[in-house]
Amino acid sequence: MFVMTQAEALDILKMGRNVFLTGPAGSGKTHVINAYVKYLKSHAVDVAVTASTGIAATHIGGQTIHSWSGLGIKDTLTDYDIESLMERQYLYKRFEKTKVLIIDEVSMLHHFRLDLIEWICRQMKRNEAPFGGMQIILCGDFFQLPPVSRKRFDGYEIIEPTESEFAFKAESFLNSKFTICYLLEQHRQKDNQYLSILNQIRQNKVTQKTVDLLKSRLNADPDTGTVITRLYTHNIDVDEINKKHLGLIQAGEKVYKMTSKGAPSLVESLKKSCLSPEVLVLKKGARVMFTKNQPEGGFVNGTLGIVKDFGPFGEPVVETNSGMTFSVSPQSWKIEEEGKVKAEIEQLPLRLAWAITVHKSQGMSLDAMEVDLSKSFVKGMGYVALSRVRSLDGMKLLGFNDMSLEIDMEVLEMDEKFQEKSDEAVDKLKSMDRKEIEDKQKKFIESIEPEEKVKIKKKEKELKKSTHEITREMLEDQMSLAMIADKRGIKQETVVSHIEDLMKENNCPDVDYLKRELKRSELEEIIDAFGELETDTLSSVYNLLLKRKKKPSYLKIRIARLFLNR
Repeated sequence: MFVMTQAEALDILKMGRNVFLTGPAGSGKTHVINAYVKYLKSHAVDVAVTASTGIAATHIGGQTIHSWSGLGIKDTLTDYDIESLMERQYLYKRFEKTKVLIIDEVSMLHHFRLDLIEWICRQMKRNEAPFGGMQIILCGDFFQLPPVSRKRFDGYEIIEPTESEFAFKAESFLNSKFTICYLLEQHRQKDNQYLSILNQIRQNKVTQKTVDLLKSRLNADPDTGTVITRLYTHNIDVDEINKKHLGLIQAGEKVYKMTSKGAPSLVESLKKSCLSPEVLVLKKGARVMFTKNQPEGGFVNGTLGIVKDFGPFGEPVVETNSGMTFSVSPQSWKIEEEGKVKAEIEQLPLRLAWAITVHKSQGMSLDAMEVDLSKSFVKGMGYVALSRVRSLDGMKLLGFNDMSLEIDMEVLEMDEKFQEKSDEAVDKLKSMDRKEIEDKQKKFIESIEPEEKVKIKKKEKELKKSTHEITREMLEDQMSLAMIADKRGIKQETVVSHIEDLMKENNCPDVDYLKRELKRSELEEIIDAFGELETDTLSSVYNLLLKRKKKPSYLKIRIARLFLNR
């Protein structure tokens, strides 16, 4: 078995392959994504960085795939819906310029939603290739939390979830011919004992010794001085903790009530999908989390912060953990059909956040946490929660049940296949020499660079030629180096570089007159030094002259070198 490195995964991405980037928590998936995004941006390539959830989007500096694609909360799309999306100029232009699409935390994306997103991409790009011909990168770990199974309406009937809805079951997943990049190097957990525990859970091979080690952390305070993050499996427990902490703040409270309009059944559906509570109580100093993406992109669902103050109209002023400050106003959640609003709710896009659910913790790295897994209700939940913290000593366990240590056998089976495919990808990469890899990478980046970038490169090339030509004309007029440098606003060393380039191009006029830039004795000494050392290296000549107690300068040596073969 080959272990794919981050560098190898990055090499594969740069060649333009569609990639599924996977591996356990802390294996560096986000690091690879960030490195690739930086690479693309350095070439002015438009890349869409998205995630299946708002909080996941915060970790990669993007937005939700639902928001980016225009899909929203829909479970199905009609031709009319597609036409409506295409009429949104900002959305159409977004797709038009995007060359690379990244979707993080794909484990929480339903297979039917991935197919809907893929369909939108084809229609908006007017290209029948998978995802409209964009390079598509899925990132995530299917041992993490699965999509939430619930009833859905496909346009004709109510569909009851009868099986898992993992993204790897999507037609678009199969058709996109993903190269699997499976990372195994561990960068989060430095505690080998704890890493072994997590691997046992992941491989469905939990021993009694492991169970005993976990039990040793029951009600044991974390051995760290950092703020403890509290994780719970259910919202009701989270709400209780948050209410308790809010009550401890000795400050006046402000109450914000949700408003609604439209069909009652649809309003209820919106309320269930909205993370903001119907009644939100805030105080100065309250810990909060944003529950919606700001259209301008200032914050996203999952951004954490503290209420610092209240504005003149009672609006909360929130400072995020990253140091940004927002005056938060109510926002709306809508259900639209054929361009008409069928239901709408309005509330502040905030909720209390002293405690959060395990679902919301996905993607976080914590030094200390308190977690209660006694009410785990889905396979993989325990693994997600336990893999948030860096060491066993950093965890306080309030309880766990049997399910919290279980994983989905279907995922285990697929994971084995992913590892095999990743091995094949590494083997194929290792069979290529470096030049072949770099040639493929160069070809791909040139194919997706924007026209503006190509034009800039061409202009830069033309400017380079013209700047040499300007210097050439001044040399023909037999101007001194000092005069050329002064007139052009450049250094004399730069003028000499131009002369060297012109000589290489066999396009240099007679510059013998520049010998007078040096004393005759200086010129002869430097020329002799070059001859004695049988080199044209500046530093060698400089050091020799220095030993002879001369006072050399690199500029004079460079000037003399112009006449070595003349």
